[in-house]
Amino acid sequence: MQKSPSQLSSQSITWIERNFIVRALESIQDLIVISLCLGLFGVMVFQLKAMFTSLLSPSNFNFHAITADILFVLILVELFRLLIIYLQEHRVSIGVAVEVSIVSVLREVIVRGVLETPWIQILATGGFLLVLAVLLLVRVWIPPTFEGIDPETRIVQAYNSHKEVLKN
Repeated sequence: MQKSPSQLSSQSITWIERNFIVRALESIQDLIVISLCLGLFGVMVFQLKAMFTSLLSPSNFNFHAITADILFVLILVELFRLLIIYLQEHRVSIGVAVEVSIVSVLREVIVRGVLETPWIQILATGGFLLVLAVLLLVRVWIPPTFEGIDPETRIVQAYNSHKEVLKN
């Protein structure tokens, strides 16, 4: 069945408007992520300033607090990397998100102290870390769904070539 010119023009206008709307929304989303990056960068600078100020003042020297500050800065750096990957790929990297979660949990354990934490919380934390570690290992075998940044590509290719060798 042949479509009339009016049907074709209304169909193409709808398609063009939909693409325009999607591009506009993606641009707004990118601006939001860029503002998050700038804010996160500002927080990192203030945290580093406070950390170096406490390091230079021997009366305020607290090894426990400095260790917590260093781990906090590392968490911020990983979150910044997660946002950069999102800007490049328009996806959230599972590996980076899991790494941020692991470092965050370990920071909380260090800040609170293992000896002062109830055993049930240590057990729950250990279980959570075990689940995160399994997720980190499983993501290697998940096929990539996006092009561009894909840290698992090399491992997936090696795994697939190993499967081919076993088949022959």
